[in-house]
Amino acid sequence: MNKTFSGGLLIAALFLAALNLRLSINSISPILESIRNDLNMSAWQASLLTTIPVLCMGIFSPLAAKISGRWGLERVISWSLLLIGVGTLLRFVVDSTISLIITAFIAGAGIASVGPLLSGFIKRHFSSNVPSMIAVYTLALTIGAALASGLSAPIQTWLNSWQEGLAIWGILGILAIGVWVLLIRRIKHSTEMGADDKADKGAKIPWGNAKAWLLTLSFGLLAMLFYSVTAWLPPMIQSMGYSKWYAANVLTIFAVVQIPAGLLMRFLLKKIPSRLLWLLVASTVELVGFIMIMFNIQPWIAAMLIGLGAGTLFSLNLLLPIDMTGNPQEAASWAAMTQSVGYVIGAAGPLILGWIHDTTHSFSIAIIGMIAVNLLMIGFQYLAVSKKPKKQAEVNVSNA
Repeated sequence: MNKTFSGGLLIAALFLAALNLRLSINSISPILESIRNDLNMSAWQASLLTTIPVLCMGIFSPLAAKISGRWGLERVISWSLLLIGVGTLLRFVVDSTISLIITAFIAGAGIASVGPLLSGFIKRHFSSNVPSMIAVYTLALTIGAALASGLSAPIQTWLNSWQEGLAIWGILGILAIGVWVLLIRRIKHSTEMGADDKADKGAKIPWGNAKAWLLTLSFGLLAMLFYSVTAWLPPMIQSMGYSKWYAANVLTIFAVVQIPAGLLMRFLLKKIPSRLLWLLVASTVELVGFIMIMFNIQPWIAAMLIGLGAGTLFSLNLLLPIDMTGNPQEAASWAAMTQSVGYVIGAAGPLILGWIHDTTHSFSIAIIGMIAVNLLMIGFQYLAVSKKPKKQAEVNVSNA
């Protein structure tokens, strides 16, 4: 990291940007029934509120990587944070289904751009401390998700308005924009924002790279499992005979245990820097959790294992594109590809599980399907990471 700039400001900018990546999505579910009743929304329309932002991640991520080559990572991230903030704050005044869906699209476009560009930001400013900054990224993202999931309903009750329960999270977006504007002013006239962007401008989305596709499929299957669990874990638990309260708490456990997972990953990599080892360990932990769910063995422990596995895998999947690229713009391009295609795959997960349940009137086959996806993900992880260039592996070990 260039000594000219304040490390604290860079870390604060990274943390606040990542904090905003799940707020507008995770705030929906806890108060969805109130929204549906007030706007007379169908279940299909309601599903768009979470599906649209995920699909935006697939559509806009490559575009963001291309634009950042011209205007710079920091500028495009700040513009994207503005979209997230505006899209979320507009929920103060929504009064129809279509207007609420439009806010989901606006915020989703911003989220889609920020996610992959933060990988390039980390590559540029923290090239010698990548795992630690990925841990900061993951920590902020999971804290944001937990805050929105846990506090949106109480805020709605306190303010007696679901609109305010959704829109209040836009305040954090405005706070993030302020920090990023300050950061851009600090680096505006530096070589870091001028020559670096010019040098990296030629980086393109690696559509023809086999290794990039393996990473993309690995991330996509991880996203499919994550969103499937997020959408269907409570109904699965209730179908086993547990109460609605117990099922909701199991989902909370799944979300909360992901918060320390990124920090845990950093310390594990310091001890043993092998990416492949920890990918396989985390995937196996997640697999054990799914098997426990299948046999109805202590669902709360199963959710803890699935959450720990998912949180660690997410951190590692953010790290891999940075590992395998040579400059910030290339890292952003690889991250854009893995996240764009990956989130489209992930968005299909809840829909497929819902279709299986509607067809079979049981979650048994759906759970078996999740176990199969987990095993397939392990295969792609092995192929993607097992054969790394010797020189690159040595560099990554020194950075861990």
